[in-house]
Amino acid sequence: MEQITGRVWKLGDNIDTDVIYPGKYLPIIDAPEMALHVLEGLDPEFPKKIEKGDVIVAGFNFGCGSSREQAATSLKHAGIACIVAKSFSRIFFRNAINQGLALVQSKDAPDKIQPGETITINFASGEIITSQNQRFSFPPLPEFLMGILEDGGLIPHVKKSLKS
Repeated sequence: MEQITGRVWKLGDNIDTDVIYPGKYLPIIDAPEMALHVLEGLDPEFPKKIEKGDVIVAGFNFGCGSSREQAATSLKHAGIACIVAKSFSRIFFRNAINQGLALVQSKDAPDKIQPGETITINFASGEIITSQNQRFSFPPLPEFLMGILEDGGLIPHVKKSLKS
């Protein structure tokens, strides 16, 4: 995965796991069905608006709250390609990587990226480029995390490494 290009959904600070994947849906274990409820806590129509390859741009502390991995799973299966945020909850960060959901931490980009615009995230160069040709750098993910993302998540990554 060298780069992702997608339409932006702009969210704020402290988007917690209850907003991302409401607790009343925790009994659902089918990932595609889980995706039908993603961010319903923020906007009941949100799941119908998402298109495959979209990008969420948010503020501080994205994914705070409980440790439920359903938050990351539902985002990935809804078609979200990447989340760009000022910061992430530690547990959400790891759950997202384990699910194969790309994350980018940037202190500056979230304030300047506009909702609905298209951005390109280049993981190799550590750069976000907006449709307005604004450029923001971000610290690249370590190689071992990029390997997990490129393999589609932790389980496919482990299976691949066991075959080699």
